[in-house]
Amino acid sequence: MNKGRIEAFSDGVLAIVITIMVLELAVPEGHELADLFRAWPKILAYVVSFLYVGIYWNNHHHMFQAVQRINGPVLWGNLHLLFWLSLLPWLTAWVGESRFAPTPLSVYAFDLLMCAVAFALLQQALIRADQHNSLLARAVRGGLKEKASTAAYVVALLLPLLGQAAADVAGLLLLGVGLSWVIPDRRIERALAEAEG
Repeated sequence: MNKGRIEAFSDGVLAIVITIMVLELAVPEGHELADLFRAWPKILAYVVSFLYVGIYWNNHHHMFQAVQRINGPVLWGNLHLLFWLSLLPWLTAWVGESRFAPTPLSVYAFDLLMCAVAFALLQQALIRADQHNSLLARAVRGGLKEKASTAAYVVALLLPLLGQAAADVAGLLLLGVGLSWVIPDRRIERALAEAEG
């Protein structure tokens, strides 16, 4: 199967996800900076979610550059990832409206955990679909950062159950995980450069 279609479809879905998130931001009711600052929870929730969507788009792109063949399980794995990412606009709005209340933040962390799990499953499906090309398998071997991120999502999911102060820590943890992924996965870039050279 040609991978171009799945990449184009994924790009389109992620563009729609970002568009929906920004449309959830209401125009401030006044005309002063103070009116804008009153909406800080919604803006912060949008920025964090935009960061995560950007990270997944970037790493999705790199991952698909490392493979040549795809199959049915890859298509379903990709849809599984897009399902969890498509929930981000709804959950971002809930987290922002609630001003990072414990329950919405815990559900938001659960969604990010499921995005990470779905990405890992998609990665394994790609490796199995393109077994004669070991580039991706070599590039992602180990995956300490992925395991640490998954553990952080579990902690961020559970912390809000302890109250608002713990929910604030969970929010900072989610932001920290996102910031740690801003730079694209260099392992894949290095493996691609070695294959070309």
